[in-house]
Amino acid sequence: MSREASLAWLVFDHPERRNAVSLEMWQAIPALAATLDADPSVRVIGLRGAGDVAFISGADISEFSSTRTGANAAQAYEDTNAIAFAALARIGKPVVAAIHGFCVGGGMAVALTADLRIAADDAQLAIPAARLGLGYHASGIEALVRLVGPSVAKEVMFSARRFTAGEALARGLVNEVVPKAQLDTRVLELAAQIAENAPLTLHSVKLVIRELAKDAATRDHAGMRDSIHDCFESADYREGVQAFLDKRKPRFQGK
Repeated sequence: MSREASLAWLVFDHPERRNAVSLEMWQAIPALAATLDADPSVRVIGLRGAGDVAFISGADISEFSSTRTGANAAQAYEDTNAIAFAALARIGKPVVAAIHGFCVGGGMAVALTADLRIAADDAQLAIPAARLGLGYHASGIEALVRLVGPSVAKEVMFSARRFTAGEALARGLVNEVVPKAQLDTRVLELAAQIAENAPLTLHSVKLVIRELAKDAATRDHAGMRDSIHDCFESADYREGVQAFLDKRKPRFQGK
């Protein structure tokens, strides 16, 4: 992890294997995600890969013979992955993925847990499960379908090919493409803009959008209602109104 003002980076640091995620890294994600989400000084969480070659090139295939061979081992590995992805998706704060170079397989799944994806112009995105004979986890496919729809999701999964940054932007896989040298600067600029806004409102919006993606019968209606109520009862709401009347920038505290 590293910090830049109110942005905290969760860095996938395995450059000798293009930031492929090892079992140990998957196991570490839930605690790190929970720590950053609970830290009131963190307003935005960024996801990125170490170095300048890859965001994440996937799961560490060199471990598969020991970690994913046999039904029990394969299931245990999938369970670990599922817990890691759920922990990232559960983060209540805005999450921005800074994608450069290879963003493949598990890397795409990690990027899909982010709220926003900013890509460098050298980014290559792919889910090559069909080239490896893997059964791809349902939560990852669900996240892909929710983002880009069934047709594009099938194109990604069926073709198993790498999409350029421009192709990914056209299909809605990423929000924005910038020159590689400007990626970190752009993410910091975006994070600073987000961090100026009221944390409780951001949390409520993220929660409501997540719940609206579910079937109506399974939505947490009480949770949505409470999150909106908390905004109106907050000191930040009073500060926002007063700042508007005073014609100044509000100073939100997340309370």
